[in-house]
Amino acid sequence: MGRPPLPLISVEALTSAALELVDQTGDFSFPKLAKRIGVSQSSIYNHVSGRDEILELLRHRIITEEPYSPVDHQDWEAALRVLIRAYRDAFARHPRLAPLMVLQSITDPDVIGLYEDLALALEAAGFRGRDIVSAISTIDSFALGAALDLAAPEVVWDPPADGYPALKRALSFSGPPSERGDHAFDFGLDVIIAGLRAKLAS
Repeated sequence: MGRPPLPLISVEALTSAALELVDQTGDFSFPKLAKRIGVSQSSIYNHVSGRDEILELLRHRIITEEPYSPVDHQDWEAALRVLIRAYRDAFARHPRLAPLMVLQSITDPDVIGLYEDLALALEAAGFRGRDIVSAISTIDSFALGAALDLAAPEVVWDPPADGYPALKRALSFSGPPSERGDHAFDFGLDVIIAGLRAKLAS
């Protein structure tokens, strides 16, 4: 019996199957991956070293599936807006992946490249050393949180009938979930840029 014309498994197929499982259930396992692709679990290890490598493949996939435009690091505010939006949009397409990504070190060169762009823009702004790391950590938290917000239920805050007048007044202006999320992201992005500008001035 001759060999099949196409391999039964590939790194790309593994990555796609894992991403589909995460989008559907919030996680993946080797037994589920093997079942989805139609191979044995042991054969998966011929292509990847384990779960951590698959997670980095997923990180690479979502960051590179819609590449961001090259940025001018000297125009640091514009550069940060492009980079932060690209990061948030990548996870917004697959919000269930975000909690898995914070559990391990980032090693993928293309993703590291995004952080290099962030560091270069922050250096151009005038930040140095620990402040750059703190700024990147703040941006990370904001972008991931904004992506998770898009996966939130339609009703996020559901106060009881009695009381909480200030919150209810605010919620009356929130609009549809997607509109609320986009407005919150734009608002937060303005706050972060203004905060960084103020930090430099101080």
